[in-house]
Amino acid sequence: MSFKEALNSGKFVVTSEIGPPKGTNIEKMCHHIDILKDKVDAINVTDHQSSVMRFPSIGGCLEIKERGGEPILQMTCRDRNQMALQSELLLAYTRGIRNVLCLTGDAIPIGDHKEAKGVFELDSTQLLMAVRQMESGKDMGGNDLDGAVEFCAGAIVTPEANPLEPQLIKFEKKIEAGAEFIQTQAIYDLDNFSKFMDYARQFHVKILAGIVLLVSARMAKYMNENVPGIFVPQNLIDELASAPKGEALNKGIEIAGRMIATIKKDSLCDGVHIMAIGKEEVVPDILAAAGIDSHTA
Repeated sequence: MSFKEALNSGKFVVTSEIGPPKGTNIEKMCHHIDILKDKVDAINVTDHQSSVMRFPSIGGCLEIKERGGEPILQMTCRDRNQMALQSELLLAYTRGIRNVLCLTGDAIPIGDHKEAKGVFELDSTQLLMAVRQMESGKDMGGNDLDGAVEFCAGAIVTPEANPLEPQLIKFEKKIEAGAEFIQTQAIYDLDNFSKFMDYARQFHVKILAGIVLLVSARMAKYMNENVPGIFVPQNLIDELASAPKGEALNKGIEIAGRMIATIKKDSLCDGVHIMAIGKEEVVPDILAAAGIDSHTA
C-alpha cells in the first residue's frame, strides 16, 4: 500500500523518520531503514535538519526505495532556488518517489555552516503550489513540461506554538496550496492537541501527530527552554526524572507508546509521525508499547 493509499484508507497511519549521516558511511542509515520499512507506512528522510550539512534527503529516499520501503522526501527551501527545487522533484518522480514534505527550513545560524547563504526564495506554501503547478504540466516559469509529476504532498504545523494564531493562518494557507497531509511538530499535551484538532477537522486534511521520543528529564527541560513550539508538561518531566538509573529511555518509550495508544483510541487524528532522533532502532518498541505491531495495524 502506498502512503497516499494508507492515508485514504481510514486506517491509523504510522510514519517515522531517519536522519542521514554526515559523510558517506550510510551503513547505520540503511540499518534503520531495514528496521522501519515493514513497521511503518512511510519513512521521512530529513533534509539538512537543524541546518547541519548531511547526506541528502533524496539519497536516503532512493535507499528506502531500493530496500523495499515507502519514502517521504523532505524538501527545504533554505538551500535551493526554484529551479533546483523543481529539478529535484523531477528526479524524485522518475525514481519512483511519490511523497514530498514541503518545508521552509531552519535558519542558517543554528547549524554548522554559519557562513552559508540561505536561499529562501520560496517558502513551504509556495513550494506546495509549485508541486501542484508541475502536476498540471507546467513549471514555475509557465513553460511546458515533457512529462509531469504526481506527488502526495504535505507540510507541517506547530499546534503548541504560542501565540498560535500565526500558525493557524499558515496552516490554512498550506491547505489552500494543496497540502494533502500535515505532520505536526512534537506534541505532549493531548488536551491541548484535542482543541487544535477541533479547529483543524473542518479542513478535511489528514493530520499526523508528531511524537518525539523523550530520553531523559534533561532533554525535556532543554526542549522547553530552547525549542520554540514544544512544551513538555511537568508531570512527564517528573515521570522521566523518577525513572531508576539507566531506565529513562525505557520510560520515554513507555510515554510515547501511551500517547500513541491514547491518540488512536480516542481518534484524535489520522495517525502519528514518530521522531526518535538517532534512536530509530527503538521505534518498534514504541509501537509495541502502543499496542501496534506493524504498519498493517
